[in-house]
Amino acid sequence: MVNLTTKLTEAQKLAMSVRPKVGGFPTLAEVLREAGVIMNRWYLPSCQAVYQMNEGSVVQQGTPLVSGVHVIPKFQREALIKALRADQEGKSTFPEFLKAAWEAGVIGYDVDFIYRKVIYYGANGESYLEEYPAVTVEN
Repeated sequence: MVNLTTKLTEAQKLAMSVRPKVGGFPTLAEVLREAGVIMNRWYLPSCQAVYQMNEGSVVQQGTPLVSGVHVIPKFQREALIKALRADQEGKSTFPEFLKAAWEAGVIGYDVDFIYRKVIYYGANGESYLEEYPAVTVEN
């Protein structure tokens, strides 16, 4: 049996190889769903991602956006939507998206791969929900 970290990283590599530059998130999400990822929780600004999979959970630590003590930006729905659209249009990299989301006051988000939705959270209970379309992935 393939261990979970290998299963996740191989799915991520596959997703990045087939993901279109424009509108690529649904493809990435579908590849991860097919690999058994149920949910993904991102914590900003630490850039820590927890993947809940059929067989267990995996944590992946990215490069933090900030270090030390910082004031959390105020949640700005419009700025978040602008960051999302830039990412969806292929106008930003994933690290640029994370930085823009943080600057829009996002402290974390949950991706539900079963129901195809993402909920972005602010520090004071704010949230923004966005659904994404089902896609067929051809490897």
